[in-house]
This record gives sequence, structure tokens and C-alpha cells, in this order.
Amino acid sequence: MTERPLPTVIQGGMGIAVSSWQLAREVSLAGELGVVSGTGLDAVLTRTLQNGDPGGHYRRALAHFPNQAVAERIIAKYFLPEGRNGAPYRPHETLTIAPKTSTAEVCVAANFAETWLAKECHDGLVGINFLEKVQMATPTAALGAVLAGADYVLMGAGIPREIPQLLRDLSAGRPGGVHVNVDGGDAVWSSVDPAVILDAPMEPVQTPRFLAIISVHSLANFLNRDEKIKPFGFVVEGPVAGGHSAPPRGKMTLDENGDPIYGEKDIADLVKMAAVGSPFWMAGAYSEPELVQQAKDAGAVGVQCGTIFALANESGMREDLRRQMVDELSRDVLDVRNDPRASPTGFPFKIAQVPGTLSDPEVYEARPRLCDLSYLREPYQRENGTIGYRCASEPVDAYLKKGGKIDDTLGRKCLCNCLMANIGLGQERKDGYTEAPGITLGQDLTGAKRLLDQHPSGWGAKDVVDFLMGRA
Repeated sequence: MTERPLPTVIQGGMGIAVSSWQLAREVSLAGELGVVSGTGLDAVLTRTLQNGDPGGHYRRALAHFPNQAVAERIIAKYFLPEGRNGAPYRPHETLTIAPKTSTAEVCVAANFAETWLAKECHDGLVGINFLEKVQMATPTAALGAVLAGADYVLMGAGIPREIPQLLRDLSAGRPGGVHVNVDGGDAVWSSVDPAVILDAPMEPVQTPRFLAIISVHSLANFLNRDEKIKPFGFVVEGPVAGGHSAPPRGKMTLDENGDPIYGEKDIADLVKMAAVGSPFWMAGAYSEPELVQQAKDAGAVGVQCGTIFALANESGMREDLRRQMVDELSRDVLDVRNDPRASPTGFPFKIAQVPGTLSDPEVYEARPRLCDLSYLREPYQRENGTIGYRCASEPVDAYLKKGGKIDDTLGRKCLCNCLMANIGLGQERKDGYTEAPGITLGQDLTGAKRLLDQHPSGWGAKDVVDFLMGRA
């Protein structure tokens, strides 16, 4: 990569398409690192096409995909010029450890399109964020981002030791993959071959810089011990950061609200972090200009922020939900819990307590349990040695028949479907049920409150960058 100044501000990769290409593009144009969310983009692409692709953006991006036969097949299958007219979304194929070529093609093309749109017609920095917990999607998603020229790849929610080599392989046009964990069995290799997706050998491209999202300095030392697994740098997240967070080290203890209690062992030692010698950015309660400077004084390059960007005008969040939360913020009643039960992954997950969403017990109980998007489902080894898939938020009887434990189903929310509803792409089912949203934010709202004071009618991504850089 041509030497360029490192960004001071990284816009967080939030939810499914809350970190939209529009938001990432604006942050990049403001001179910092805009990041698109790389989770569930196959569903985002196929559902947006079924809605008629307003503005023609995804079809414009697909027109630049290196294999036009793939792009044409996707458009022919999913694009509805007049939209769905209230019909349910047509399901797309779910990923497995060894996905069909047609399944892989959609995932590669979707990640290409989102990254390409964020980078369209400018030379600013754009990254993409993946979840280690969504292992089966990683090879194909990474290939799409690499083909579109992503400058950075970020990943958290686990130990992403295989991502540096994956990015090197794919950028060189070689097959690349990761080992997918299988409950009750050995990890299984899952890979993608660029030549198969492109139907031709792939020309080498620039390798994106990889930033591992971690919570403690000891993990940085572990990843830096070997050049094969060493990332370019780190994002060091504190416990209040939005989305998934690492569970407390040691025994899980809950406070009076049922949230996990974190202690000193769960906070990175910044002196030791600086001693690692790699670039790092601080995240989780760093969304104020004074704290940006504090992070830099401690040796960090800068900060990563999510919540103040999630509430920005260019965010992919549904407009009515975003306005509802900004209104609650203005009245100082916006509350975000760190729910230890919500996510099927078993990791604590931040849930904003917003009426009409899955944080409301009545809304949660009214939702039929099902798992059809399946991004967070877990591979497991059956008694006969074959691999099956299960999710703790699927129907309880089905989960138990697959060897799951009843305790793992309690309080679990279908994050895949509710995060799609957050961006206006929730499924409308034949039985009349429409998926309800479930919003994730960080628990530190001080920066957002200060921005609201400055911009009572709302703020844009550039306003956030100016605020954090002390230019407001």
C-alpha cells in the first residue's frame, strides 16, 4: 500500500448496513476511515434488488463486478423493477462451510458492491468490518472487499488469527480460507477460489491492511508473536462499545439490571498496549474531542467511534428509528443494556431499550421463533460424523433435537432478522408477521448528547468528524 497518513478517526462497522456505503463514503470524503459493515450483505443486496433498487446504486456497482455473468445472474434472479408490492422477500441461499458456487457468488458480489459504492469516484480510505463469529461468510466476503479495493479490513468478536493470511492469499489471486469451528468435532477448512468466482485467473491486487479488534493488551501480544498471524494494527474496545462485547474475564457476575460487571482485568493497559509497537486506536467511550487527544497522548493513533455515526443522517438505520432514538437522547431517556442473553453467540450484546423493538418483552414474546437468515448458526458434529447447523434462537424443539442445551435458548433474540428490520429490510411473512427491529448502540452517549446540543435538528458524518477533530 502506498504510504498514506493513518486515520485519526475510524467510523465503526455497525450492525447490518447501519454502517452503510453512504455513511462510509461521507466519512472517507471528510478525510478519515469510513467503514462498511460486512455482515449480511448478501441479504442486503438481494432484498434491495427486490425493492426495485431505489436509485439504481447496487446495479451500478454490479456493472463493475469483474465477472459480468455473475452480476447478470443475480440481477435476473432478484431484481424486481416494480418492487415486491407487499410480498415476502424471496429467500437467498444460506452459507455453509462448503457453500454452492451460486451462494458464494452472491456473497462475493454483495461485499464488492457495498465496498465499491463507498469508494466510488474518490481516493479516500474505506474499510470493511467482519465478525469472527460469522466464520462461514468470511472467505467470500473478504474476496468481494478485496476485489473492490478495500483499504482496511477490521474484525472482532473472537481471535482473528487467520485473517492476515486470508487477505494475502486472496489479494494474490490464490484460494484462501479459514478454519470454521465445529462443536463436538475438529475445525473444518472453508475457502473460496477467486478463479472459480471470476471464471478466470485473478490479477493480483493490493492487500488491505488488517486491524484486529481486541479488548485486552495480552491478545495483541499473542497475535504479534508470529508474522503469519500479525495484523497491521489493533482497535482496542472497552466494555461499553456497541454490538457484541467480550464477556468479563473470570466468573460472570451481573449487576442489578442484569448486565455483566467488568473489572480492571477487562480493561487494556495502554502502557503495555503502546509497548506492543503496532498502531492502535481506542474504542468504547472515546467519542469526544478531549478523549481523542487523551487516546493520542497514551500512544494511540486515534479512536474508533460508532454510536455518534449510527445516529448521523447518512446512517443506514431506518429513519423513524433513528429519529426516535435522537428524540429519546434529547429527553435523556435513551437507555442501552449490555444483555448477556440476547445473542445466539453467547457474547454479551448491547440492546437499546426502545419501545416497539425486541427490547420490549411483549414484542419479544410475540415473535415466532425461527432461523432463516442463519448468519449466527453454529456448525456441530452429528453422531454419524456429518456436520449439521443450529442456532440458539431457532425453535427450541429443533435446537434440542440437534443436541443443543435448553439453557442456551433462554432470552436469545434473532439478531439476524431484527438487524435487517433496523435498516428497513425486515421480512414480511405470509402469516402477516413483520420482523421487529432490535437496535444496538454503545452505552456511552456523552458525545452524542454534545453533538445534539450543537445540531438540534440532527447531524451528518462530516459534523461528527469535525467534532472529534476539535474543529466544531
